[in-house]
Amino acid sequence: MKSNVKKGIILIASIIVLMSCRSEEIIDTTINGEQALKGNSTVASLIQRTSLNDGSTDNIIDNANCFTVQLPVTIQVNGLEIIVDSEEDFETIEAIFDEFDDDDDKLQIEFPITIILSDFTEISIIDENEFEDFLDDCNGENEDDDDIECLDFQYPIEVTIFNTTTEQTTNIIINSDKDMHDFIKDLDDNDIATIQFPITVVLADMTERSVENLDQLEDLIKDTEDDCDEDDDFDFDDDDCQNCTQEQVLDILIDCTDWTVDKLELNDEDLEDNYNGYSFNFSNDGTITAQNSTDTFSGTWSASGSGQNITVVIDISSLPDFNASWNLHEIEQNVNENKVDLRLPNDNRLRFESTCN
Repeated sequence: MKSNVKKGIILIASIIVLMSCRSEEIIDTTINGEQALKGNSTVASLIQRTSLNDGSTDNIIDNANCFTVQLPVTIQVNGLEIIVDSEEDFETIEAIFDEFDDDDDKLQIEFPITIILSDFTEISIIDENEFEDFLDDCNGENEDDDDIECLDFQYPIEVTIFNTTTEQTTNIIINSDKDMHDFIKDLDDNDIATIQFPITVVLADMTERSVENLDQLEDLIKDTEDDCDEDDDFDFDDDDCQNCTQEQVLDILIDCTDWTVDKLELNDEDLEDNYNGYSFNFSNDGTITAQNSTDTFSGTWSASGSGQNITVVIDISSLPDFNASWNLHEIEQNVNENKVDLRLPNDNRLRFESTCN
């Protein structure tokens, strides 16, 4: 009898040891693997900050960096009613604002609306007063905030979560920033996650980068988080050339002919009327010609840079109003009408217009 009891005790002890070894083996394999992700790690915090809801994307509507307005939303723009269904409709609002340079642009939101906070919490707003209360809680223009906007994840991303207490394994598919944010938020001390690498991220210049492990991902986010203008201001049209290229401005200025001066403002003076009847032609050899009914003026021009940092240099010795290193602000292309908008500090601007198709 005692022998059987002793054998039973030994058997139970052996099972316990085996189960313990199995659990430790699973945990060690997960923790020691280079893809192991813990909720309290630095890389987890960086991932969550990258997946926050970027409140600046709809500043043309709400002037708020800490939340977005849920679409669709109905607004009044300079007296015109617009139903905004998608971010593409922001261009319609901007076009109305840009129609006249000297008017007082007004936008009114029709309530009730729903706003989405940086952590994707949705809140119903019933009127203007409640909306203003949330606006007051937001950071001002270009103030530091938690969200990282210079890098985006390309979805879907597959993740395996192992719970060290229950030894349960769960597989999930992450399809959006909200999914990613909630996944990191819900990781507890007993969870170890394994991201199925490689994954692809998109940088601010729209280039794609393949990432092979968590160490690479952590380094890449740290290296790029300050590499772009997060556009956390309320100037709705200061990023119109975010994706412009040097080749684009060269092509349009050369291919279109007989450019006229649609706008020229220097030191708070409107000078475009001084150049009524002038036409400008840009050649691919770097020369520029301006002429009116009686005279012809010759000079040089060039373009360099990319995105929001394209510089157009004009030098016509007999027309000093045009001579500067202008920053390309916007290229507007429509049927039979093209505009190239150039800017200098202190609201100085030059806008050429051509009726070429």
